[in-house]
Amino acid sequence: MDPESIVYGCIKDSILDAGQADRQRVNRSAMLSLPKAEQWPFLCQEMFSMPNPGRISGSYQTDVMHFGASYKAVEYEWNQWIDQFESLLSKMYWVSATVHLETELYGTHTFTWESSRNYHVPGSGDMYVQCEWSHENYLRA
Repeated sequence: MDPESIVYGCIKDSILDAGQADRQRVNRSAMLSLPKAEQWPFLCQEMFSMPNPGRISGSYQTDVMHFGASYKAVEYEWNQWIDQFESLLSKMYWVSATVHLETELYGTHTFTWESSRNYHVPGSGDMYVQCEWSHENYLRA
């Protein structure tokens, strides 16, 4: 059986800024522009929770859009996954984004995107990423 990879995380946006309903609408539209799961892309609509424009009940100060999926050894195609994720982020409003990649062979990697401003504006290109890697060895009895 091929190794499994788990990818999950969240994209955060502030609900305190003016125009939040418009920001939620833009973010929802960006996620709905992703292909459906049956087309088996790296990113698909079904793996994301989508904001309901104008509705912020249940959120304190942050709109949290979470996502997750299971893949067959996605780490071998990770650059393509990252390219698609950054393409999605480029179309959205966000304060930060975090992706966790759990692999059976190569440990856990955490990627964090931040904007050089208070928040990312669609099309601005002002984002940078950091990666942290950890690997746990399990002793067998």
